[in-house]
Amino acid sequence: QEQLVESGGGSVQAGGSLRLSCAASTYTYSSYCMGWFRQAPGKEREGVATIDSDGDTRYAESVQGRFTISKDDAKNTLYLQMNSLKPEDTAMYYCAADSVRCHGVFFMLVAQNRRINYEGQGTQVTVSS
Repeated sequence: QEQLVESGGGSVQAGGSLRLSCAASTYTYSSYCMGWFRQAPGKEREGVATIDSDGDTRYAESVQGRFTISKDDAKNTLYLQMNSLKPEDTAMYYCAADSVRCHGVFFMLVAQNRRINYEGQGTQVTVSS
């Protein structure tokens, strides 16, 4: 069974940085849309960023200019560099992969709480003020 495994979460103070990683265990995702979404306690899921097979990226307005999504196809790994973290960034962060749906559609699916093809188990990010 395919697994996406996130790592890199932790606790930081506001203004700090974290780098999340998402490693795929089986499939090669170079042709897939990859993305990150998050969910804070008591809140709806929120799309954070996506990157397609051509390397084009999209970001939620709330993280634009602070977060950077990237991938290393040779390592089958997705990354999310998070800078200038704010307490409102506190959430469980999940990576996901979809063979077809990307960017705006990916964000819409997340907002509608509909499942992306493959989703990881999440890594917790906590930002203190």
